[in-house]
Amino acid sequence: MSIWTKKPLSILMQEASGEGDGALKRSLTAMNLTLLGIGAIIGAGIFVLTGTAAAQHAGPAIVISFLVAGAACAFAGLCYAEFASLIPIAGSAYTYGYATLGELLAWIIGWDLVLEYLFAASTVAVGWSGYFVQFLKDIGIALPASLTTAPFAVEGTHTLVRTGAIMNLPAVLLILLMTGLLVVGMKESAKFNNLIVYVKIAIVLLVIGFGAFYVDTANWSPFIPPQLTDAVTGALVPGKYGWSGIFAGAGVIFFAYIGFDAVSTAAQEAKNPQRDLPIGILASLAICTVLYILMALVMTGMVPFMKLDVAEPVYVALDAAGPQLAWLKYFATLGAIAGLASVVLVMLMGQPRIFYAMSRDGLLPPLFGRVHPKFGTPWLATIVTGVVAAAVAGLFPIGLLGQLVSIGTLFAFVIVCAGILVLRYRSPELKRPFRTPWVPFVPLAGMAICGWLMYNLPSDTWWRLGIWMAIGMLIYVFYGRTHSKLGRGSV
Repeated sequence: MSIWTKKPLSILMQEASGEGDGALKRSLTAMNLTLLGIGAIIGAGIFVLTGTAAAQHAGPAIVISFLVAGAACAFAGLCYAEFASLIPIAGSAYTYGYATLGELLAWIIGWDLVLEYLFAASTVAVGWSGYFVQFLKDIGIALPASLTTAPFAVEGTHTLVRTGAIMNLPAVLLILLMTGLLVVGMKESAKFNNLIVYVKIAIVLLVIGFGAFYVDTANWSPFIPPQLTDAVTGALVPGKYGWSGIFAGAGVIFFAYIGFDAVSTAAQEAKNPQRDLPIGILASLAICTVLYILMALVMTGMVPFMKLDVAEPVYVALDAAGPQLAWLKYFATLGAIAGLASVVLVMLMGQPRIFYAMSRDGLLPPLFGRVHPKFGTPWLATIVTGVVAAAVAGLFPIGLLGQLVSIGTLFAFVIVCAGILVLRYRSPELKRPFRTPWVPFVPLAGMAICGWLMYNLPSDTWWRLGIWMAIGMLIYVFYGRTHSKLGRGSV
């Protein structure tokens, strides 16, 4: 079998309607899927990145940065929605790639998605740990630094060891707790996520609603600060305000949108996937974009944007309002803790389902495809994912992890957009419950914007991506290629 052989859509559709011991339990509605998307998106972006990106890059025009990053995700989201309705199977971009681009590229996408979901769970868990430790400190409980600090730090291409640091224990415990919940069942996990999402949306709306009364429109002038110049050379400083800063800000806050595509990994657990998956993907993306923009307007209106370059910008903005909003600061902290926890939950949900799909195709060992007879979840893959994610979160810093997540996600988005073009050309007759509008403009625009954002990531990130992909290719050559069910004709 050629490495470019594609998995027939007829087989994929047969698997999508399959029942039995190997099938996942269908229990999710359109509302569940939408809340899963919101649970994945609203987290570090709204509670951290909004302020820092405004202070460092775009000023009040961070609103435009959100529109640019949102457009990239919207183009990709429209492509995801067509694939999710056409091929309602666990596996997300991996499965879409297998159907349109062949086994080798499908493997590359699947291995790349590990960077998105597994490392995203670790990244956000580290961010959650920071908020949680600060919250405990505020109520008089101080955890030792040795148990809240990653022992490894990365500077450029060098790995440093922090003396006295053992592990980031709160991050590890959060991931293990979420892993246990996901093993018990998808319906139970969705209920827990729904509760957290309602809480954090309520808190975000409280901040926007009450904060709006303390907005000083003078803080929005100039809305697009002039681009800074170097004091020595007089040259414009790239990415520091002006339109250059707006686009740089878009690259930074792109991480804030990561997660809506995790909805597609739950395709085989949706009750009516052809209808509900597009709703879940696009509705969660639209709702979160509106909330991001409103939050950015309020925060930059409450205080001068330069003061938001801190780890807790929402707290700083509310503090500027004086004692009138002192009560809301504590709710905002709780909202951040709850919000980041739900992001970890959804990321840990997505990765085992990628492993499940790859295992069912023979590209990974069978244990990753085992479904618990009672809970109906890929329990072994979930446990493996949780243990690895916990180890990564406990040992490595947030900066390194965040960059790897961004480049992995952007690459997956490029492949999905390209897959829509390929499938429209190869199989125009297929029944598509949801059709991506304005083809080929939407997929081409998605590829262009995501590719441009990838290009602007640090060179060290590309270097680490190359190493990660090389490891993946070795696994494919020595295991996946020889065990592929499609290659052996056993599907």
